Amino acid sequence: MDKVLNFTDSQFENQVLKSDKPVLVDFWATWCGPCHMIAPIIKELAEEFDGQATIGKLDVDQNQQTAAKFGVMSIPTLIIFQNGKEVHRFVGVRPKSELAAKLNYYMAGVTA
Repeated sequence: MDKVLNFTDSQFENQVLKSDKPVLVDFWATWCGPCHMIAPIIKELAEEFDGQATIGKLDVDQNQQTAAKFGVMSIPTLIIFQNGKEVHRFVGVRPKSELAAKLNYYMAGVTA
């Protein structure tokens, strides 16, 4: 079963901003080559952090309101949210170890 959530404009506040866990959002689009390169990493993170953090994707073409609100100018952009705030942003493909390290950092009780 796929643990990666699909976020939308209408659900973003409830699923991401009101979450009691850190949330990693992958802002992507179907036509974006690098987005497809990072997709397996996102899936692995979602399985490894299941129950500890929320991992999901937001299609910027179908959810332009949220992408614009957070100033996403290039994709893939990955943003970690905690307590309703952006706490870290990655632009471009990043290694899984770097993403996992940041998630662990925020799960350890560091607050924004």
